[in-house]
Amino acid sequence: MPDLPFSAYRRFDDDGDRLAYEKLYFRRRALVTALAAEALIDPAAEVGALEDALWSVCDEYTWALPAHEAHATDLDRGMDQCLDLFAALTAQLLAETVGVCGGRLHPRVAARVRDQVDHRVLSLLADDGRPLPWEGWAHNWAAVCGGCAGLAALALWDPGPRLTRVLDRCRRAQLTYLSGFGDDGGCAEGVGYWVFGFAHFVYFAEGLREFTGEDLLAHPKVSAVARFPGAVHLGGGLFPAFSDGEDRPRVPAGLAGQLARRLGVRVPAEAVEATDGGADLPRDWADLSRTLRWGAPVPAPAPEPEPPTAYLPDLAWLVDRGQGVAFAAKGGHNAEPHNHNDLGQFVLAARGEVLLADLGAGEYRKGYFDEATRYTFLHASSRAHSVPRVDTREQSAGGARAAEVLELHVHAHGAELTLDLADAYEVHGLTALRRAFSWHRDTGELLLVDEVETERPVPLEEVFVSRLYPELRADAVVWTGTEARAHLGLPEGCVPHVETVHTTDHEGAPDTVHLLRLGFDLVERRTRLPFRFTVGPCHPDGRPGPTEEGP
Repeated sequence: MPDLPFSAYRRFDDDGDRLAYEKLYFRRRALVTALAAEALIDPAAEVGALEDALWSVCDEYTWALPAHEAHATDLDRGMDQCLDLFAALTAQLLAETVGVCGGRLHPRVAARVRDQVDHRVLSLLADDGRPLPWEGWAHNWAAVCGGCAGLAALALWDPGPRLTRVLDRCRRAQLTYLSGFGDDGGCAEGVGYWVFGFAHFVYFAEGLREFTGEDLLAHPKVSAVARFPGAVHLGGGLFPAFSDGEDRPRVPAGLAGQLARRLGVRVPAEAVEATDGGADLPRDWADLSRTLRWGAPVPAPAPEPEPPTAYLPDLAWLVDRGQGVAFAAKGGHNAEPHNHNDLGQFVLAARGEVLLADLGAGEYRKGYFDEATRYTFLHASSRAHSVPRVDTREQSAGGARAAEVLELHVHAHGAELTLDLADAYEVHGLTALRRAFSWHRDTGELLLVDEVETERPVPLEEVFVSRLYPELRADAVVWTGTEARAHLGLPEGCVPHVETVHTTDHEGAPDTVHLLRLGFDLVERRTRLPFRFTVGPCHPDGRPGPTEEGP
């Protein structure tokens, strides 16, 4: 149970570092979760260490993270009443632990937990009518904060006016969360944040159903939202890491099992956490306890496979997979939750290996969620995406910076998508920038064509992003991975250059990114720039694929 020293807490203000404090914080929560799970599994387990851990959490200056102080200060509250995601998660962990242990905990420990959960979290919803910021946020915050607080109240309180007020507000927060989805069920934050938000929505919905009989899972949007991971799965547990996403998010087995039982929705099996060994079990109490309670998905006949092509019109995401290769591209707008300036971004993969990449979430530091500074960070800016730079300008942020879908055609062998990206750029004289994707999974070939219309000569730079180093050849570029490779034939008139960037990933670990930059001087009013990619396996001996023409 590591300490939470002030020297770690102050780092966020001093130098922008979040991880120094958060790593200690999450180790503490993981220990409490493990001890609580032991008590849940074994009614005879000794609870002395758990009592010490609960007492220590009750001693904490705040249950929130330093990066979220505004959730207290903006409401003139002390940090002991800062209700952010992690204060809500802590409240549920502690409240349900008291419920799980019953009379096994020392009465003074149980009473202190009840008092602290009430003071730090539940009283803000039961006794103060001022709305909390997340109650109006149509993304994961509403689901997680509202869901955890509601379940904490259900674990600790008997029916009465205070419980009713908390449940009413938490229920409304879940409906706000659902309002952020279109009819296609797509989550602009990516599959990782789908897991975070939708899991806690489901956990609260099931708790509310047990208490009141109301079934939030019957909401007309829920089935489509539940199907989102299956719709965008690239194969082998791989997903597009658009926005602050990740390539390989894991779905708690309990959540997957409950979606199968209640909604008949099967999450891709390769993405579900295994339950036959502790290493893959979730560390979040809500995920772990529901997995232990509900169990993994029951083995069943193989479900009907997802169609090879999925298009989500509200997100403007196109995903196609099959025969060992996969392609994904996105339109949308540049004011999405966890937004990146990434209109026209695409991903190519083969044999479960990402070749042309989306970097996903960067390390969360001070300024990363400040609109004034967010796009100075590599991962959130268009610089780190496979999109053009026009007249030295990157894409701009904002809801008006939107891609227009000009054409979509899905066929037996792949799909075609054309977007107009001109509104993403603040460039005088740029009248159109049409990006057309023509993808054929049978051959692993992507023809990308950018058509640019300008009123004056401008320089344009195409950027293609990968964690694999691009090998420049006379008239081609090759990215070679462990199992697969990508090949790009270079068009005439470009000046290739590779920029290697050393950065950190979401966990703060060193990460190396290679940006292939192809420069063009556009002197005609209309210019067509074609790029032909092919992706496929390497030879069995690890050598690159067969020819320069394709795999």
